[in-house]
Amino acid sequence: MPRPGLAVTSRAGQWAALLLSAGAYGLLAYATPRTHFTQLLGLLAVAFGAYVALLKSGLSLRLGLGAALVLRLLWLPALPTLSDDYHRFRWDGLLLSHGVNPYQHRPDELVAVPQAHQQENVRLQVRRAGLIVLLQRLYPRLNSPHYYSVYPPVCQGLFGLAAGLYPYSELGFVLVLRLCILLAEVVSASVLLALLRHAGLPPQQALWYLLNPLVIVELTGNLHFEALVISFLLLMLWLLVRHQAAAGGMALGLAVATKLLPLLVLPLLVRRLRGWQLGWLGAGLLGILALLFVPFLSPELLRNIGRSLNLYFRSFEFNASVYYLLRAAGQWYYGYNAIARLGPALALAVALGGLILAAVERRLTWATLPRTLLLLLTLYFLLATTVHPWYLTPLVALSVFTQARYALVWSGVAVLSYAAYRTAAYSENLWLVALEYTVVLAALLWDARQGHLGRYATAPWQNRQRA
Repeated sequence: MPRPGLAVTSRAGQWAALLLSAGAYGLLAYATPRTHFTQLLGLLAVAFGAYVALLKSGLSLRLGLGAALVLRLLWLPALPTLSDDYHRFRWDGLLLSHGVNPYQHRPDELVAVPQAHQQENVRLQVRRAGLIVLLQRLYPRLNSPHYYSVYPPVCQGLFGLAAGLYPYSELGFVLVLRLCILLAEVVSASVLLALLRHAGLPPQQALWYLLNPLVIVELTGNLHFEALVISFLLLMLWLLVRHQAAAGGMALGLAVATKLLPLLVLPLLVRRLRGWQLGWLGAGLLGILALLFVPFLSPELLRNIGRSLNLYFRSFEFNASVYYLLRAAGQWYYGYNAIARLGPALALAVALGGLILAAVERRLTWATLPRTLLLLLTLYFLLATTVHPWYLTPLVALSVFTQARYALVWSGVAVLSYAAYRTAAYSENLWLVALEYTVVLAALLWDARQGHLGRYATAPWQNRQRA
């Protein structure tokens, strides 16, 4: 039993770390443009230092959960400062709330009015003059005006809800989306705690995710919808643990209809389910996807989404690791950037890797699913051409169920990629990228040598809940 003096000191240290975190988040939310990289890096370093101190201090679950909520609420009236994606969210939401399919038109088609689309846009101007004015004001802020929307239906529905409630208020639009993300985070916290208790793991491990600075800053602060993906994936796991295959498939469908990435989990589920269970999961998945995509169906839907995804894999590059090494080799060999070949090839390698990982997996229990999915998503991000920091938040959530710590390390060093935003040209510092991935690979190798990547959750979950 700790001595009273030590307990008081520990409690005082915890409150000091919490106050330090609150101060750092307040400055990040309201006084740190993303072009001020030194200030940004310093504040994030303070937040991560306080995070590590809190995890090591034996923070109580009740205080940790309260702190996780308060630190998120600090961002409530703030506009996102580290990402300008929310302007495209608002653009799509305004279209949807005015009855226009956001998948059918690029922003430049509606505002610049090229000749091929002139008549259609004239009709839009006549019928929706107020909408055109709003779009023209918003257009200069878009970071992707020449691309079709790639945000799936769940995102579009929330964009439309927020824009419908606050068509003329940017802050009102942001507030609605932030409340939706906060609700998703509450669901994630509840399901995380339920899963950890069911697995016989300490519920305090949920705080590794809930207090993580990257999670707080990028999901609640900068309005990224990985928050919903995480909540739906955790809900899927909980439902499958409870032998509710159809409902689990519906939760997976909601995750896929938020971001397409959760499709990678399918090979890992096939070997865990048998006969009618697999059928029910497929029915739930396809039913939800059909229900959510049907309102957007048009001849242009698949073609335009396909164009945007093709651009993503063949043109976009940011904060990559293996791809940058291959790009350098390709420039030496071919004399030009070979991303048009490398991007699809690396995506195919991930698909094959997922199938191989599913085929060689030995212990097919729900307890091992988070670890295996963590490894598969790690492979995806190591081979991806674009790795924005918020992409890594599902790794942080999945690592809660394992002894691996490299995802937590990665969430800390990924902030080095913000150096690219110091100028409008978004020029990356490849030395910082190299430093980031050197640290990540070192942490990954350390976890592997310690056997953390091969260890599963506790026996009770495995024995009671075999697929």
